[in-house]
Amino acid sequence: MLLKYRKRLLGALVVALCVAPLALVNGNAAAAAALAPQPGTFKGYGFDACTAPSSDAMKAWLKSPYRAVGIYFGGNNRGCAQPNLTAAWVREQITRGWRMIPLYVGPQATCTTTTKKNLIDNKNAEKQGRTIADDAVGQAKLLGLAPESVLIYDMEAYRTNDAVCKAGVLAFMKGWTARLHDHGYFSGFYSSVSSGVADQVAVYNKAGYVKPDYMDFARWDQVVTTADKVIPSTYWTPGRRMKQYRGDHKETWGGVTINIDNDYLDFARLPSAKFGDWTRNGWPDVLARTKSSGNLFSYPGNGSYISEANRTKIAGGFAGMNAIVRMDLNRDGFEDIIARTKAGVVWFYPGKSNGKLGTRKKLYKKFTHMRELTAVGDFNRDGYPDLLATQISNGDVYLYPGKKGAKFGARKVLAYGNWADRTEFTGVGDYNRDGYVDLLVKETKTSTLYLYPGKGNGFKTRVKIGKASGFRDIIGTGDFDRDGFTDIFAVQSATGYLFLFRGTGKTLRAPVKMATGYKGRTPLF
Repeated sequence: MLLKYRKRLLGALVVALCVAPLALVNGNAAAAAALAPQPGTFKGYGFDACTAPSSDAMKAWLKSPYRAVGIYFGGNNRGCAQPNLTAAWVREQITRGWRMIPLYVGPQATCTTTTKKNLIDNKNAEKQGRTIADDAVGQAKLLGLAPESVLIYDMEAYRTNDAVCKAGVLAFMKGWTARLHDHGYFSGFYSSVSSGVADQVAVYNKAGYVKPDYMDFARWDQVVTTADKVIPSTYWTPGRRMKQYRGDHKETWGGVTINIDNDYLDFARLPSAKFGDWTRNGWPDVLARTKSSGNLFSYPGNGSYISEANRTKIAGGFAGMNAIVRMDLNRDGFEDIIARTKAGVVWFYPGKSNGKLGTRKKLYKKFTHMRELTAVGDFNRDGYPDLLATQISNGDVYLYPGKKGAKFGARKVLAYGNWADRTEFTGVGDYNRDGYVDLLVKETKTSTLYLYPGKGNGFKTRVKIGKASGFRDIIGTGDFDRDGFTDIFAVQSATGYLFLFRGTGKTLRAPVKMATGYKGRTPLF
């Protein structure tokens, strides 16, 4: 049976406030502050009930096949009171081995097929989604649900023939997801496969849309799987799906009967950013120099956009530098900056925990014979980050291996020949995911982007992965959206707009505008 709405919520009292007050969730957040993100990596059976069961009931249900439990932790359309749902209750259940599935029931589609009274404001849907996300994070923190927990928005079924309503849902969810990322949480989306899920599938690859990180879909066919004909096999995978496969019914375990829905989860925590996370908020950032002042700024990312409003000054005095890159050369967990003066002196600036720079150290007295200084990652796989550069006189490419003590060892040639027609050398980590870090290069005449797959001591045959006509300052930014693939940023020369090119491991997707105002900012690194 296809889910139209969650039956257990029908006839329930609807909270009239636009945003559910934090007081609705009881308990001491500090008691659960150290808990792991929920549900974390988990594959198996779960259930959800309108009201969180008592602690004794949860203990009895350890005899069941379930080990994940849905908790309705907030929202102005939440239908049941939660006398048991406290930070202490959450901690106790997690300690017993349960995983939490946080569910939030906020404003619904204006064309909803339920009786919910609190609806999306279609004219201000994205802004409203961000505001509601702020409330959800506040509620989650009161329960001790840690950052990187998945907060699932419960969007009940709605009519599919109302374009304005549909657009409102999509805009609302875009705002919800982006704002959760600001707070360090992941976004989940629950709906029926015929309405909400189908609409999210339709915009999965739409440029500029911020899709949910996880998909929780309802199809009451009692088939235990996370595959579905409505959802392409490459969407929300691996480890990003949950299915509600059976609706309202009663089950008894350990002598305790509860009215539940059945769920099956295949969740894994999102891949790490890999590199590029200067602010250490879990998401890669963009660093850039303001050309007029020589100041370095960090522009924090959240997987959805680059924040201009939250930019932070790192340091000044870099106007005389003609090359700037970043890497964790001293391996202390904080990214550092390597910069070269016009006279050829190369300096090492250690990054600090506050996002600033420590006392600099000279690495080279004269380095004017090299161009395209590139932080390429651990190319030779010895545990230290390496630097790559091209010799101007002959076009050969050299590796400067990182060494203990924040320095580089004797250089080694990686490739011979004339690389003079190639520019915008960019370290992209292990782009093709074969275990070796790779290099991205732009061919000057054609603006074609080529991937040079690394093999530890050189390169394999290059592969064309896209074009970047009219773009400058191409940088590898790690896995910006944390989908498991390295992405790149570049500035459009004519406009100064910052664009994101999402990676697929083989090619690059169409560029998406992320920010403006980069005409006077160079280089990016």
